[in-house]
Amino acid sequence: MPRRRLPERKWRRYAAAAVAVAVIGGGTAIAEAAGSGGHGNTGAKAPAAGAVAAAPAGTSAPGTAKARTGAASQAATPADTATAKPATATAKAAPKATAAQSATTPKTPTTGKHGGPITVGSLPGLPHPTTASVFTGLAFDTCTAPSASRMSAWRASGPYGAAAVYIGGRNRGCAQPQLTASWAATVSAAGWKLIPLYVGAQPPCQTGGNPERITASGAAALGASDGADAVAAAKSLGMVSTSAIYLDMEAYDTGDTSCVTSVLTYIRAWDKALHARGYWAGFYGFTSSSAAAVAQAEPTVPDLPDALWYARYDGGTTTTTGFPFAAGLWTGHRRGHQYRADSKETYGGVTLTVDRDAWDAPVAVVG
Repeated sequence: MPRRRLPERKWRRYAAAAVAVAVIGGGTAIAEAAGSGGHGNTGAKAPAAGAVAAAPAGTSAPGTAKARTGAASQAATPADTATAKPATATAKAAPKATAAQSATTPKTPTTGKHGGPITVGSLPGLPHPTTASVFTGLAFDTCTAPSASRMSAWRASGPYGAAAVYIGGRNRGCAQPQLTASWAATVSAAGWKLIPLYVGAQPPCQTGGNPERITASGAAALGASDGADAVAAAKSLGMVSTSAIYLDMEAYDTGDTSCVTSVLTYIRAWDKALHARGYWAGFYGFTSSSAAAVAQAEPTVPDLPDALWYARYDGGTTTTTGFPFAAGLWTGHRRGHQYRADSKETYGGVTLTVDRDAWDAPVAVVG
C-alpha cells in the first residue's frame, strides 16, 4: 500500500479468516484474541493475505493515480515480490466466516460483517490512546475512494470488511472527489471499517520527484507539522480521537545511514504529534526497506509506530506465519499485511482494481 505507489493495490480475500471489530478499552494496547486465526501474534511484517503481487514490492509508479508519493520505482527483495497468478478474473465472494469468540468479551464490543468481538490487553510503555477500534479480517485499498454506491455493492457480496483511504499529505497522488465526511459516515454506517493513510514527506535519499521531502535539519519540525495535518485531515472526515492513522513511507535506500536517521526522526515526530492529539500512530512500508528500518530500530528507539502495516507480496494470508521481523514486534492486534497488489476484482457488478490485505490492527472511529 504504499499509498499509491503501485497503480492500485489489491487485497486478496482472507480465506477462512474471521473478521472482527472490537472497541478496546483500558490499558494501552490490544491483546490477541483467543483463536483468532493467528492474528495479533507478531509485530512488524508478516506475510498475511493470500496472493502474491505481480508488481515488485517497493515499486512506486510516478504519476499514477495510486502513486501517492510520486516516488520513482525501487526494486524490492525476492521475498516482497513472490510470484502469484494474476487476479484479473471476476472474483467470487468468499464464504462468510465466523470469528472465533475470545474467552473474555470486551465491555462495549461491536461486531463486524463476518464475526464477533476480540479481547482487550495492554501495551506497556507507549503513550498512545487508551482505547482503539480493531478490525481483524480482509481489507483492500484503491487509489481513489469508490463512491458510496460502489462500496455498497462490494459490501453486499465481497469478502472485505475494511477499506484503506488516502486522507491527505502533500505527496498523495490520488484525486479524492468522493472522500468527504458524508461519504465516511455513509460507508461506516453500512458496516465498513476505514483505514486512513497519510502520504507524508518522503526520504531524502529516495529517487523520484516528491513535492515534500525530509531533510536532516528539518525532519523533526516537518514530522510534527505533518502529524498535526494528518489529524486535521482525519477530523475533517469525522474520524475522531482513538482512531488510527497510518503514515505511508515508500521504499528507499536503507543502506544510507544518514537517510535512515532523518526518516526515523521524522516518523517519531509524526507519531508524537498524533499521540498528543489522542490518535494511534500507524506505519506503512516495505519489508525490504522502509518497514525493515522501523523494525530494526523498534527495540531501542522510542516513539516508533504503534501498529505496522507491511507490504510483502508472498501470498500469505495471515499477519503471523512468515512475519519477516522479530516475532515479538507489534503483537496484540497491531499488524497489517499487504500481500497482493493490483488485483482486478468484481463484486455486485462493480469492478475495482485494488491491493489486498490481511488485517489485525486499529482502524478509524467515525462519528
